[in-house]
Amino acid sequence: MKKSVSKFIVIGIIAGLIWAFFAFDLGQYLTLEYIKSQQEAFDRYYQDNQSLTIAIYMGIYIIVTALSLPGATIMTLAGGALFGLWVGLVAVSFASTIGATLAFLVSRFLLRDWVQGKFGDKLKSVNAGVARDGAFYLFSLRLVPIFPFFVINLVMGLTPLKTGLFYLVSQVGMLAGTFVYVNAGTQLGQLESAAGILSPGIILSFVLLGIFPLIAKKVLDILKAQKIYKNFSKPKSFNYNMVAIGAGSAGLVSAYIGAAVKAKVALIEKDKMGGDCLNTGCVPSKALIRSAKMLSYANRAEEFGFKKNTVKFDFAEVMQRVQHVISKVEPHDSIERYQSLGVEVITGEAKIISPWEIEVNGNTITTRNIIIATGARPFVPPIKGLDQVKYLTSDNVWELRQQPKRLVVLGGGPIGSELTQAFARLGSQVTQIEMAPCIMCREDQDAAQYIEEKFRQEGVNVLTGHLAKEIVVTGKNKRLICEHDGEPVEIEFDEILIAVGRRANVSGFGLEELGVRIAERGTVEVDPFLRTNFPNILCAGDVAGPYQFTHTAGHQAWYAAVNALFGSFKKFKVDYSVIPWATYTDPEVARVGLNESEAKEQGIPYEVTRYEIDDLDRAIADSEDHGWVKVLTKPGKDKILGVTIVGTHASDIIAEYILAMKNGIGLNKILGTIHIYPTLAESNKMAAGQWKKEHAPEKLLQWVEKLHRWRRHE
Repeated sequence: MKKSVSKFIVIGIIAGLIWAFFAFDLGQYLTLEYIKSQQEAFDRYYQDNQSLTIAIYMGIYIIVTALSLPGATIMTLAGGALFGLWVGLVAVSFASTIGATLAFLVSRFLLRDWVQGKFGDKLKSVNAGVARDGAFYLFSLRLVPIFPFFVINLVMGLTPLKTGLFYLVSQVGMLAGTFVYVNAGTQLGQLESAAGILSPGIILSFVLLGIFPLIAKKVLDILKAQKIYKNFSKPKSFNYNMVAIGAGSAGLVSAYIGAAVKAKVALIEKDKMGGDCLNTGCVPSKALIRSAKMLSYANRAEEFGFKKNTVKFDFAEVMQRVQHVISKVEPHDSIERYQSLGVEVITGEAKIISPWEIEVNGNTITTRNIIIATGARPFVPPIKGLDQVKYLTSDNVWELRQQPKRLVVLGGGPIGSELTQAFARLGSQVTQIEMAPCIMCREDQDAAQYIEEKFRQEGVNVLTGHLAKEIVVTGKNKRLICEHDGEPVEIEFDEILIAVGRRANVSGFGLEELGVRIAERGTVEVDPFLRTNFPNILCAGDVAGPYQFTHTAGHQAWYAAVNALFGSFKKFKVDYSVIPWATYTDPEVARVGLNESEAKEQGIPYEVTRYEIDDLDRAIADSEDHGWVKVLTKPGKDKILGVTIVGTHASDIIAEYILAMKNGIGLNKILGTIHIYPTLAESNKMAAGQWKKEHAPEKLLQWVEKLHRWRRHE
């Protein structure tokens, strides 16, 4: 109770002081014009009362800073103008730090308990980070002020950072910046006429103001490096400029870029070149989907004017075709190809033993930079009894040569949905189980429902809202026990495929021992430049997240390689502004940018333009007249916020929108682009035309109609 009363008193005092500041327009006295106009009077008073003047100045500065009022920058410049460089530096340094600490304490007293109590669970990682690196983080913000100082004061008060440490770090961290501003103030104090603007002192002061953040940032990078590398000995020379660990999409592209710019590059792979995409992911799944689609076309023969017939096939031969496709693609990712490009490929298991050293095949190699591209693996949930069966994942499903009669697919995401439909079309009795209310829940509800209904039409038993609890094996009988609405549901199966997501490969090659940080989601923690907490160790692909697509892995690899090799001169933040993806069901679901669900969640205003593909001539001719193009735009504008396409070849058709969004092209320009007739890509132009029709200038058209009527009778 006493603390609550104290809080109300403090709030009242602060509110009163802030009210007085604005009510009496005290801000007019904290302007450069006012200080300049009164400079002679100040100088005379200062000469007669030096200690008192400094004390009054510091008192005002402390109050302004403690209350987070505007004017601290002008006060700093004024300190240089009134007292000169060294006296002004001391006065401003202590006054600003004392004021900042008071603001810190007020924020802590009034708000910390409430904030931590309400958001404590969400702030666990923040609190842990402050406890671990709070002083250095605060020093970074003081040295390179990304946010205004008053915001830093208030926010830091909500954290567990100790008051004494806050004061000390602030005193030291703000000193360099204070020097630059006070020095600028001394020069402005000597300005007598407009011509003085061109004096060397003024020019130098403004140059310092401009380059100080750059210098401070460089100093900060050096200090960070010293802190992170203090327990390691850096080699005097290196075997390589860059080593990539993992020969999936991210590792291959990183190595290719490094070799292309004439760096000495090594690529280490312990298993197969090409990674998951070539061997267990994109390539085999699309090969199987294609075979299954050909069979579905045969079953639709009457739609194309043929008499229905039964297609005989051997499941083992279909799966062998998958391996044949992999073997045809393999040369693109082979050791021989990358060696011909100038990459030294090492087959073996890598272990990082220092920021610059990697142990492989009993040898230690040195490198200036390391790129972690170790990918991800299927996540296997802890289901009771799962260890009693030889379950399938996207890694080993390709080893099947005998078709499962009854297949359970656990998971309703892209991988689970693609394989569900493929096996169902090949003749397996497939039950797809998803604990969420829908399959493909990342997509809009209309798209998810459409695919679910398509699956049901093709004989798939789709069970949403079902949580897998236990596998029971009795002799040759295997059953999955699920929970639905509190009731048990039993599903018998011959094979079970686990497709509930993927987990980044972050263990077993030295990251733990080295101290590379792992994010809460299980991926390697990286900054916007894809650097780990060791700046010379970068990361790309599934192991880095946040997207687990082959094309984003390759996209990240460019940034990782360039930042590794040239980051000392120029760094590039990875660009996630336009990320497309597709689920290769039939029909396909392709997406780029926002969908309606995300726009609503984020409170982003939008308009929807929808074109139904059943109206498209080429789709009708192909008997694929189903699906739609949905475009989200800014209200009243043709700027594209996101696109979802459901239909045949949606993953190809959407490329035009990806290009448009990346380059700021709106629907008007898509409408004005000639599209070949008849093609499925015309659906993009039709959607743009639909948008134009809905945004027709009605008033202008009414006047145009009157003009035409008048011209018919003139």
